[in-house]
Amino acid sequence: MIQSGLSHYRNKRVLLLQGPVGPFFARFANDLRWADATVFKVNFNGGDRFFYGDDAISFRDEFTAWPAFFKGLLERLDIDAVMLFGDCRKYHVAALEIAKERGLEVGVFEEGYLRPDYVTLERHGVNGNSGLPTNPIFYLNKPTRPAPKADPVGNSFFYAAWWACVYTLMAHLLRPAFPHYQHHRRLSLAEALPWSKALWRKFKYALSERGIQQRLVTDLSKKYFLVPLQVHHDAQIRVHSDYESVEQFIVDVVASFAQSAPASTFLVIKHHPLDRGHRDYTALLRRLGAEHRLGSRLIYLHDQNLPKLLDHARGVIVINSTVGLSALLHKAPLKVCGDAIYKLKGLVYQGELNQFWGAAAREKVDMKLFRAFRDHVIQHTQLNGSFYRRLSIPGSFAGMRWEQHRVDKTVVQLPGNDATIHNSLQERSLF
Repeated sequence: MIQSGLSHYRNKRVLLLQGPVGPFFARFANDLRWADATVFKVNFNGGDRFFYGDDAISFRDEFTAWPAFFKGLLERLDIDAVMLFGDCRKYHVAALEIAKERGLEVGVFEEGYLRPDYVTLERHGVNGNSGLPTNPIFYLNKPTRPAPKADPVGNSFFYAAWWACVYTLMAHLLRPAFPHYQHHRRLSLAEALPWSKALWRKFKYALSERGIQQRLVTDLSKKYFLVPLQVHHDAQIRVHSDYESVEQFIVDVVASFAQSAPASTFLVIKHHPLDRGHRDYTALLRRLGAEHRLGSRLIYLHDQNLPKLLDHARGVIVINSTVGLSALLHKAPLKVCGDAIYKLKGLVYQGELNQFWGAAAREKVDMKLFRAFRDHVIQHTQLNGSFYRRLSIPGSFAGMRWEQHRVDKTVVQLPGNDATIHNSLQERSLF
């Protein structure tokens, strides 16, 4: 699917379900059509409808009617492949089960395992549902060519925020047309408030946390454990870990640190940048610090440079965040508390969290295994590009480097490679 690029879908009938917020799936559909695929799309709410347009099928009924509706589409449209974004969404879980029962090809998009320059596309599932091998021997014994250098995407935060705002607004305005839709997270105009709050909090923390990073990379270098948090509504926490919430994870980690970590070490909990306006764990951490008598050993921060923190950490603890891969790249000893694609012996600590605090100083990341694993992941599951900010790539409406992993050199170039066509599309689009 990845290695043959868009030519993989030639002469196939492809059904798109829900995509990321914004116009990516509409642009992806155009890329598929250039590859001689026949494309259909299901819209579930007003945000989907706004970005994809009139030539889609609308599902407006109760969720209980969705499985039968989906089965009918597969039969009536003679579908070969189903493509979607996120395999934990309610509608997608039901669709995936049906598609797999029928032996249909399924492609699941997700945010990149290796960010910010990649997005993920895997067969049948991602993250905890990934089909990537879990035996380290597979990667060590498999000849793998070095992964190609990715074109930098750049900062896509403001693009993603803009598309999210437009998507939410249109879902609200067109709610009467989709009265029974159930979103996988809160979908309300009130979401504008947390994003506004996030902006002023960014400036607030820049002032209140001034000097903390310098201390961490000098006086406290190799004396602290870093805990990068995930966003509070991350489905990977609920589905692919034993935790119900980020708060529960924090409580467990702080208690374990207080009980088992060397007295000379510190615990640094870093807030997720996209969750800055939605959650504030200050009160919780103040209570836990007092309860466990940690005092200055418990540090809570927000916007410091993550690569620098990883370079100087004694160890890193995550649930299943992709930050774990960054930690391995920086050779930081890593403990994973959930299910993750990189939870391999030789990459992450295999013991219990209570033992990790004492063992971390002796842990070494097998960098040969990591490089083999990373190259395989890129070549088989990653696409160079962004859902929110297009790369300037002739021949791709979506601004995605589909041909990056192509191994069939005889594939005919797509008509979209015409620079004039590409340039005219760029001029007509907002971003």
